[in-house]
Amino acid sequence: MPSGLRVLLCGPCLWGACLDPASRHPSSPSSELELPRVVGTQWSTRASTELSRITMPIVFNEPLSFLQRITEYMEHVDLVHRASRQPQPLERMQSVAAFAVSAVASQWERTGKPFNPLLGETYELIREDLGFRFISEQVSHHPPISAFYSEGLRQDFLFHGSIYPKLKFWGKSVEAEPRGTITLELLKHKEAYTWTNPTCCVHNVIIGKLWIEQYGTVEILNHRTGDKCILHFKPCGLFGKELHKVEGHIQDKNKKKLFMIYGKWTECLWGIDPVAYEAFRKQERRGDPPRKAKSDADPEKADGDGADTVPGAQETVQVIPGSKLLWRVNARPPNSAQMYNFTSFTVSLNELETGMEQTLAPTDCRLRPDIRGMENGNMDLASQEKERLEEKQRQARRDRAREEAEWQTRWFHRGINPHTGTPDWLYTGGYFERDFSGCPDIY
Repeated sequence: MPSGLRVLLCGPCLWGACLDPASRHPSSPSSELELPRVVGTQWSTRASTELSRITMPIVFNEPLSFLQRITEYMEHVDLVHRASRQPQPLERMQSVAAFAVSAVASQWERTGKPFNPLLGETYELIREDLGFRFISEQVSHHPPISAFYSEGLRQDFLFHGSIYPKLKFWGKSVEAEPRGTITLELLKHKEAYTWTNPTCCVHNVIIGKLWIEQYGTVEILNHRTGDKCILHFKPCGLFGKELHKVEGHIQDKNKKKLFMIYGKWTECLWGIDPVAYEAFRKQERRGDPPRKAKSDADPEKADGDGADTVPGAQETVQVIPGSKLLWRVNARPPNSAQMYNFTSFTVSLNELETGMEQTLAPTDCRLRPDIRGMENGNMDLASQEKERLEEKQRQARRDRAREEAEWQTRWFHRGINPHTGTPDWLYTGGYFERDFSGCPDIY
C-alpha cells in the first residue's frame, strides 16, 4: 500500500430513512479511502502538534459529535444502579470501577473521529428503560471543553464532569488525552467518587492496520470513606501480550489492599480476594500447572450484570478460580464493522423520531446538517455544511470580538467541584424545563 493517510469511509446508506429505525443497519460495506500522499507528507511535519485547531477532512469523521461520544458513558449505567443498591462500600467501589472501565469499551476499533462540537452545541438523551437522563454542552471552543450532567430517574445518582480532549499527532499515531474530572454521586449513600480517564492512542494512521490502545493509571477515590481503586491500563508492550489489559486493586484509606481487579477493557472485568490472587500468581511464577480456569461465559457470580451474549474474544482473559465477574461488554450488533464499529447503544444516538424536533433544543447535535448529511451518505453535502458551520462560528467569534462581548454558556457555569475543590463546569439546571428561547443560532 502506498504511503498516505488512511481512513475508513462507510457506504452510502448509514441508518438512513430507507432503513428500519429499530434496526438501523447499513446495507453497504465499508471501504478504505486513501488520501493523497502529499497530505501525509504535510501532516508528518506536524508531529507532536495539538490537533484541536486543525480543520480535518470529513473523511476522517464518524457521524457523531464528540458530545454524543461522551454520552456513551451511559451504555453500562446498570453498573451505577447496581452500585447504589449495594450495602457495603467495597461492593459499591467494585461496581463503580467496572463502570469507569466500561466507559471506554465502546472505543474498541473506533478509528473514526467524532465531529468537533460547535460552541453552544448541546446533546440530550433520556432513556427511561435505562433509568437516566443526560445533557451536555460545548462550553468552550478554544480550548475545546465539553460539560455534561446526568441524573438517575430513580433519584439514585448524579454523574457529571467536563472533558478537554487534548489531541496530538505523533507522526504515526494520534493520541487523545481526555483531561478533566469525572464525578459520580451515589445519593442514597451520600458518597462521591471522582476519577480521570486513561489516554487513548490510534496507531498506524499513515500506513498499516489501524489499532487502538488505552494506557495510563486511573485512580477512583471515594471521598466519604477514603477507599481508592487504582487501575492500570497497560500499554501494548513489545510483543503485544499486555494489549487491552487492565489490572489494579481497591485499597482502604490506610492503603491496605481489599480486592484485586483484572481483565481487559475490551471484554470484561473480574475481581478476587488479594490472598487468592497472590497465591495464583505465585503458582504461575513457580511454573506449576494452574487449575483449569473458569470459562468467561460462566454466569456464576456474575451479580446480575444482564449481559447474556458474550463475544468470543472474551475467552482471551484467563479467569482465576474463585473470581467474581464485575462486568462484561455487550455484544455488538450484526454488521457493526460496516457502521463505524458502533455498539447497539451508539447506533441509537442519532435517532430523530417523529415529534422530537419540536421538543429538542435547537442546538442539539441531532439537528446538525453536516452530521445528518454524513449519516445519510451524502458526503458532499456533509463537507459543504461542515465548512459553512465552521465559517459561521468564526464569523460569530469575530462579531463578539468587535462588540467586546463574551460568550455566555446556557446550561453550565464555571465553579468549584465540591468534592475535589478544583475548578470545574457545573450544571446550572433548567434544561429539562425546555425553555429554549435564549438558545443561540449555531446551525
